[in-house]
Amino acid sequence: MERTVSSLEELEAFAQEFADALAPDAGATLVTLSGELGAGKTAFTQALARALGVAETVNSPTFVLEKTYALPEGGAFERLVHIDAYRLNGGNELGPLDVDVLLRDPGNLIVLEWPERVSDALPAAARELAFRVTEDGSRIISYDA
Repeated sequence: MERTVSSLEELEAFAQEFADALAPDAGATLVTLSGELGAGKTAFTQALARALGVAETVNSPTFVLEKTYALPEGGAFERLVHIDAYRLNGGNELGPLDVDVLLRDPGNLIVLEWPERVSDALPAAARELAFRVTEDGSRIISYDA
């Protein structure tokens, strides 16, 4: 499926729909976000975090690699784990993040940007989204239903 978003409001609406459709897996629920720099991966993660009830500011974890946000009680997930693998060169570099432990916890919703950089260490994602920018600046989000 594809969704074109041309404004922050449209991105927020898509993120809310996406959040409403998520359900926990046996382990963590892994959502991967692919796309070039500036395609909207972090903006989507910020909108998703708001949709899930995260009140604090969500920033890109490009330099710290991972940030974890507690989610409100009573939701489908306990934590949003945001990982940015842009600076990594292979799945072996995920080791210090204890991703294997994170992936076993069904309370975790893991949103991972740049999965192609660490694909050798990832299980199949529950949901995969790909972002691209059009000539008019809109974003096209391709995703599995």
